[in-house]
Amino acid sequence: MAIQLQKKVPVSLTKVSGGPKKFTAALGWNPATANGHSIDLDLSLFMMAANGKLVSDAFFIFYNNPTSPDGAAHYPGDSRAGEGDGDDEVIEIDLNRIDSRVEFLYFAVTIDQAEARGHHFGHVADAYIRLRNSTEVVCEYRLNETYTHEDSLIIASITRNNGNWHVEAIGQAFAGGLATLVDMYQ
Repeated sequence: MAIQLQKKVPVSLTKVSGGPKKFTAALGWNPATANGHSIDLDLSLFMMAANGKLVSDAFFIFYNNPTSPDGAAHYPGDSRAGEGDGDDEVIEIDLNRIDSRVEFLYFAVTIDQAEARGHHFGHVADAYIRLRNSTEVVCEYRLNETYTHEDSLIIASITRNNGNWHVEAIGQAFAGGLATLVDMYQ
C-alpha cells in the first residue's frame, strides 16, 4: 500500500519499497470545465542546486524542454484535459543519473492559460501526485485544499540528503502561473 504523504513530513525513498532509483512522478485530476474552457494542468520539474536555484535553464523540465541534460528526467508529453482513468501527466526520473550538482527536485503543477480563462485550483477536483516504480505506487499526495486565487503549485519535492533521497509533500500555491515559479527558481 502506498504511503500517503503529508505536508512538510519527509519520507525516505531508501526505506520505502527498497528505495527505488527509477520512478515516475505522476499527476492526475478529474476533467473540469470553467468559463467555457477545459482545465488543463501541466506538470513540470525544477532540478535545483544547493542554493535553491536551477542548476541551469536546461534543468527546468516541461513541455518545451522535455529531457534534462544528464538524461535523468524526461517528460514524455502533455495531457490537455485530465481525461481517462489514472495518471494524466508524468515525468520519468532516474536518480542514478542525476547531475551531482542537483540537490532538490521540485515538482510544479500549473494551470495552462489560467489568467486568460479565469481558472484557478478551486476549479480542479481530485488532483494528486504520486511516485511509482515499475511495480507499484510508492507514495502519493492528494491536493485537498481549495485555492480560489492561485494557478500554480509546488506540489512535492525530492531532496538529496547524505546520499539518500527524501520525498515530501509541499502543497504551496502561488498566483501568476509558471512565470512566477521560473522567476523564483532561476
